[in-house]
Amino acid sequence: MELLDDSIVPEHARDIKAEAREFAQEHIKPNAQEYFQSGDYPEEILEAGREANLVAQDIPEEWGGRGLDLAQLLAMTEEFYRADAGIALTLQLASFGCEITYEHGSEEQCERYVRPVAEGEQRSGLAVSEPETGSDLAGMQTTAERDGDEYVINGEKYWIGNGVEADWITLYARTGDDEDNRYGNHSMFIVPTDTDGYEAEHIPEKMAMRASKQAHIEFDDCRIPAANLIGSEGDGFMLLADFFNHGRVAVAGHGIGIAAAAIEEAWEFTHDREEFGRTISDFQSVQHGLADMLVEFESARTLVWRAREKVANEDNAGYWAAMAKTKATETAVDVAEQGMQFHGGRSVLDERRIARVYRDARIPVIYEGANEIQRNLIYGQAP
Repeated sequence: MELLDDSIVPEHARDIKAEAREFAQEHIKPNAQEYFQSGDYPEEILEAGREANLVAQDIPEEWGGRGLDLAQLLAMTEEFYRADAGIALTLQLASFGCEITYEHGSEEQCERYVRPVAEGEQRSGLAVSEPETGSDLAGMQTTAERDGDEYVINGEKYWIGNGVEADWITLYARTGDDEDNRYGNHSMFIVPTDTDGYEAEHIPEKMAMRASKQAHIEFDDCRIPAANLIGSEGDGFMLLADFFNHGRVAVAGHGIGIAAAAIEEAWEFTHDREEFGRTISDFQSVQHGLADMLVEFESARTLVWRAREKVANEDNAGYWAAMAKTKATETAVDVAEQGMQFHGGRSVLDERRIARVYRDARIPVIYEGANEIQRNLIYGQAP
């Protein structure tokens, strides 16, 4: 069955969708189970993605990328995450945080840091979450104190994609302590990972998206040039909020791709599996379950693509991004759970794709802002 048809996709994004689908079928899907089992970083697939010009290509042409817009990125995301969420996340994280620099940084910063990522010579990361603080962006405690022509960074970051693998990260750190302006106390910085005082180690094995690596980072009097500040002091919260609006549409695409994978597996299994002398898809209760999965999937996908347009046009972007992220990721959880139920005892076998999809579905409801936070945003920004 074809779930990710391009009728809902803007015409200019259909070519990149086709490229992504071909790449996913050739490189991601056939290797998904191997990398899930091993937990290894899929370096060869990342390199293949670079050669296919499908990694870090949101970066503008002037800095070496293709300048893919949000519609093109969403179209690509659906295809990658249907094939495998762990490998797909690795491909997307190779340029994570670059958008903040090319949107708000200086030409010198873009030339020195962004261009090598676009050209496949480096990879980046984004460091926001901390061991004791996740959803409260204004409560992050890692500090960056000005000392002459440098900033001195101290603190910890947790769940940082590419914290070990990246050549540099975009860091969100506290630069002020104004209780009357809680949202003006943080700033964004470029931090090369070979800087003295930067120490990172992989977080122990996860239950899902195992081909993607996250890290625990410690900063101990880590000194960076003052020129590595992105924008102005105190802009960090607003820069990150804008970044997350686009990011949450992408994460909604994670949910759509994972949901599509779950439905494909459930559909194939129920039409092949026989019980009581007939395939289980002949039973009305199973048919209703499959129908419900399709209804929820199409509802979520329609909302995601509408939100994509709203965010691109800056039309109450936070509201639409939060709705899309919430609906799509929770749909992925729901259809994956139903797919597990249809598979019966076979659902718990590691070798089954539905088991991997079920575990992967649990992650996007948490990252890029837990869905409880998204509901706060939806209510607070409702028109």
